[in-house]
Amino acid sequence: MSGVFSPSRAKIKERTLRTDKWWLQPAITFGVLFSFVIYATLRAFENKYYFVEPLISPFYSPCLSTSCEPGTALAIFGQPFNNKYFGIGISPALFILIFPLGFRMTCYYYRKAYYRAFWLSPPACAVAEPHKKYTGETRAPLILQNSHRWFFYAGLVFNVILTWDTILAFRNADKEWGHLSVGTLVFLFSTTMLWLYSLSCHTCRHTLGGRLKHFSKHPVRYKAWTFVSALNHKHQNFAWISLFGVASADIYVRAVASGAITNFYFF
Repeated sequence: MSGVFSPSRAKIKERTLRTDKWWLQPAITFGVLFSFVIYATLRAFENKYYFVEPLISPFYSPCLSTSCEPGTALAIFGQPFNNKYFGIGISPALFILIFPLGFRMTCYYYRKAYYRAFWLSPPACAVAEPHKKYTGETRAPLILQNSHRWFFYAGLVFNVILTWDTILAFRNADKEWGHLSVGTLVFLFSTTMLWLYSLSCHTCRHTLGGRLKHFSKHPVRYKAWTFVSALNHKHQNFAWISLFGVASADIYVRAVASGAITNFYFF
C-alpha cells in the first residue's frame, strides 16, 4: 500500500495541522454558489418580469415560448415551446439555463470550487477529506464532466445571442437606435465578461492550439492561442465576475420590468 496510507508515513489523527482559517474560502464559495443557484431557480420558475423593451433577461434569452412577451428582442426560433404542458405553465428559462449552467458546472475551475465547498473533496490544501474512497471522474456521475467541451460550444452560441441583445439595448423603448441607457451599460458589462470567461476557458485554449504540432505553420491560430493563453491566467477572475455580471443583468431587467425602477437614458 502506498500514498497517504503507506506504513512509512506518520499517523496524524488531526484532520489538519493548519492553524489559519482554511475553512473560510470554501465557506464563502459555498455561500455564493448556493445563493446563485437559489436565485436562478426562483427566477426560472417565476416566469415573468424578464422583458421590457429593449431589454431581455439573459436567463430568458432567446425567447423560446409562447409565454414570452410580445416583441421580445430575439424570437427567431419560432417559439417552439408552448407555455402550457399538461396544464402546467413552463418557463422558457428552464430550457435555456441548461446550457450556460451546464458550461459552468463542468468548468475546470468551478469543479475545483464546488468539489471543495460542497463535497469537501478536499475542502482545502493539506486538509483531509471525509471520503474513504476516491475514484476521480472516471465513473458515474462525475464522468459526465467530460461533456464540458460540448457545453463550451453551446455557450458560444448563447454568447452570440446575448451580444445581439446588447446591440439591441442601444435602442430606446420606441425601438429607435442611437441611445444609451443604464441597461445598455449593464448588458455591455455582462456580455463582455461572459466572452472573457468563455475565451479564457481551458477548452478554448486547447481547441485553438492543443493539437498543433508546428505553430509556425499556423500563424493565425498561434496568435489566437497566445491571446487565449494570456486570458487563461485570469480564468478564475472572469468566472466570478461574469457570474455576478449575468445575475446583475437579470436583476436589473426584473427591476425595470416590474416597475421598481426606471431605465435611465443618458441620451
